[in-house]
Amino acid sequence: MNRILTYGATLSAVIALSADAAFAQEEETAHLDSQYTDADGDLVADAPEDEGALRDPDTLIFAYTPVEDPAIYEDIWTPFIEHLEEKTGKDVQFFAVQSNSAEVEAMRSGRLHIAGFSTGPTPFAVNLAGAVPFAIMGADDGQFGYKLQIYTQADSDIKEVADMAGKRIAHTSPTSNTGNQAPRALFPDLGVVPDQDYEVTYSGSHDQSMLGVVAGDYDAAPVASEVVDRMAERGLYDPEDVRIVWESDPFPTTSYAYAHDLTPELKKSIEDAFFSFDFEGTALGEEFTGVSKFIPITYKDQWRVIRQIQKANGVEYTPQGLAAE
Repeated sequence: MNRILTYGATLSAVIALSADAAFAQEEETAHLDSQYTDADGDLVADAPEDEGALRDPDTLIFAYTPVEDPAIYEDIWTPFIEHLEEKTGKDVQFFAVQSNSAEVEAMRSGRLHIAGFSTGPTPFAVNLAGAVPFAIMGADDGQFGYKLQIYTQADSDIKEVADMAGKRIAHTSPTSNTGNQAPRALFPDLGVVPDQDYEVTYSGSHDQSMLGVVAGDYDAAPVASEVVDRMAERGLYDPEDVRIVWESDPFPTTSYAYAHDLTPELKKSIEDAFFSFDFEGTALGEEFTGVSKFIPITYKDQWRVIRQIQKANGVEYTPQGLAAE
């Protein structure tokens, strides 16, 4: 039972759980907030037709997805921010966000111009805040992604997914892909139904889930591989104390997006900054091992599997859905 899903198997599991089994073949329509339009069908907000509504701020605000220690990540992102300033000719400020909801709301309100959104919250940012994802971290060969992994204590009696029945299991937050949405879509085919076979406890973040497993507060937890790998590299837990029960094939990682209403020239300079940044020898390159550059992506293509998982879970991209996080 301790098996790894192939990409195709992952999709099959999701589609089988979806109320509309033909979702993958149908032409999708956007679920944008009423203040946005999608005339070209790319599922993201169009730029305003009125040139007077386009923004070209003197100072750009950049945020990275909520993490266990925002102060550390501000230092890690400094080389990139300096590069972004050079390419755009703008001052750039790092904005430490405390939650996915706060990050989405900051872009929706116009206070945030460029951001890295976690996998699961990305569709909320697109539909509620007019975010336009355009880049993702990847390797020289164009590969990118992270895995959903289930961790338990090294001496735990949980040997396969079905053994989590009746145990204390930590999910991260309702909008998280690996921390909640994907487990709810995939685990039933692996032998357990969250909230039915085991009680879900929301820890608040992947690092809190992992630390809770190490401390014995939780019997197991579904987490994102990229987060726990970085925690191990920092010595925040001893890998010998835990064990992987199951893992999926890769999902897309953090999306990097800009606000839909920036001027075309500014969007172009932002993209140029991302795609010309050299990770080698920087704090960013040391932190995100296995990646060497930003790769162009589209929300319509690279987030299809995530939208399918969320559809299977009945997720609606509304302020109420985001607030539930």
